[in-house]
Amino acid sequence: MNTLTQLLIHWTVEVAPQAVGSYWQAVVLALVQGVTEMLPISSSGHLILVPRFFGWQDQGLAFDAAMHVGTLLAVVLYFYRDLWNMATAGLASVFRGRHTPDSRLAWAVLLGTVPVAVAGVLLKDTIEHVFRNPLLVAGNLALFGVLLWWADRTGRRRRQLQQMDLRDGLLIGLAQALALVPGTSRSGITMTAGLALGLTREAAARFSFLLSVPAVAAAGLLAVKDFIELPGEHTVGPLAVAVGVSAVTGMLSIHFLLRFIQRVGMAPFLWYRLALAGLCVYFFR
Repeated sequence: MNTLTQLLIHWTVEVAPQAVGSYWQAVVLALVQGVTEMLPISSSGHLILVPRFFGWQDQGLAFDAAMHVGTLLAVVLYFYRDLWNMATAGLASVFRGRHTPDSRLAWAVLLGTVPVAVAGVLLKDTIEHVFRNPLLVAGNLALFGVLLWWADRTGRRRRQLQQMDLRDGLLIGLAQALALVPGTSRSGITMTAGLALGLTREAAARFSFLLSVPAVAAAGLLAVKDFIELPGEHTVGPLAVAVGVSAVTGMLSIHFLLRFIQRVGMAPFLWYRLALAGLCVYFFR
C-alpha cells in the first residue's frame, strides 16, 4: 500500500461515519445512486466503491435496493405516459385481442424481466457477499464500457421503440441479468444490447428505463422484507432522505442522458469507466 493510499484511508476512517445512521452519508449515497443508475456507468459499482473511498462501512445490499426505490419513482414519474399507454394496451391485448406497438412493448418489458428475476433469486447470496469486490468492479467497468462503445459505433441505430418485438425484449432482458454483477451497469448493458439490435440511442435508452420498472420494483419489495427481518439495521430518517434525494437526482439524470447521447454518443462514458477502473486498481490492488 503506498503512502497516499495510507493517508487517504487514515483520513476517511477518522472523519467518516461507520453506519447509515448519518444523514450526510445517506445524501451522498443517494446522489451517487440517482446519477449512476441512469447513466451507463454502474450504480452498484459506485455504491461499493464510494464507501471504500470514504472509509465508511458498506451499507449493504438492502440499503442499495431501498435507494433503487427512489430511482424507480424517478422513472415512473418521467415516463408515466408511456407506462400508462403500455399498461392499457397490454390489458387490451389480453381481453380484446387488440395488438398495438404499445402492447408489444409492454409484453417485451415483461418477458425481458424474467431472466433477471430468475438470476436474482438464484444468486442473491453470491451477489451480496462475493461480488462486492472493488477489483471485480474495476474489471467489469472496463470490459462492459468497451462493449457499450463498440455497440454504439457498429450498431445501425435505425429502429425506433415502436418497432421492438418480443425477441428484442428477451435478448435485452438476458443482457440485463448480467448487471447483477457490480460494475456491469444495468442501464449500460441493456443499452449495449439495444444498440447491437439496431435501436437508436434514444430508443435503447428509453427501453432500458422502462425495463427497469418491474425489476427494481421487485428488488424494492425484497428490500422491505429484509428491513422487516433485520430491525435496527438502518434508521428510518436517513433511509427516507436517501429515497427522496435519489428520486429527484434520478429524474434530472434521465433528462440529461436522453439529450446528451443523441448529440455526443457513448464514448465519454467509456473514458469515464476506464478512468474509474484504473483508479480502483491503483487504490485497491
